[in-house]
Amino acid sequence: METTRSTNIDQLNYEEIQSSVLSTTKLFRQVFAWMFGGLLLTTISSLFFAFNPEAISYLFSVNENGAKLNILGWLVMLAPIGFVLIMSWAFNRLNYFQLASIFILYALVNGISLSFIFYAYEIGSIFKAFLSASTLFGVMAIAGYTTKTDLTSFGRILIFGLIGIILASVINFFMKSDTMDYVLSIITVIVFTGLTAYDVQKIKMLSYQNDGSVIYKKLGIIGALTLYLDFINLFLALLRLFGNRKN
Repeated sequence: METTRSTNIDQLNYEEIQSSVLSTTKLFRQVFAWMFGGLLLTTISSLFFAFNPEAISYLFSVNENGAKLNILGWLVMLAPIGFVLIMSWAFNRLNYFQLASIFILYALVNGISLSFIFYAYEIGSIFKAFLSASTLFGVMAIAGYTTKTDLTSFGRILIFGLIGIILASVINFFMKSDTMDYVLSIITVIVFTGLTAYDVQKIKMLSYQNDGSVIYKKLGIIGALTLYLDFINLFLALLRLFGNRKN
């Protein structure tokens, strides 16, 4: 006897499914293209300043007490924070070209600020931390993309954890406690490992809302910025935990 099949899959439209998949693929292609492009620019600028004494000398003032960051050096160190705030708070006001230009400039300047790690850590430790961060990031990105579990509540907890890290880091800037720095590094690895999965899932959900608008097109850049920050913070935390400092 023939049975009647009436399930949700029978009600799905193939064109709608195909459109949704293509929309998701397109957005992720843009996100990761911008992210990897940003990381490439950061790597190039950091290596240039790390191995070019003449270039790095512009960031320091030398006196009888040694070398200290000058105004330009402090500007380079603090400017990335400003770029991130501009891209986040002025997202709706900036057009695509302006947002892309700020992201490129941010990646370059952030590379200059990160060049200082080559003076503090052995290059082997930097390479190992980079590989470890890449592996963790890749695993959690796949997990965030493929999981069926809604990570929204989990993400809120992680964001509160991130706020706690920022406040504790400011306090430790004055306390200069090695123990507190070590604990914060462990927590940072945990938080940004989780945020990677959460952010990838969030980008995936946003990709379903493709309406062809300018705002949607800019999501590729702001999504890349989000994942770029996840990776960089994960990398730096791992470097602080396991990196061998130069004598």
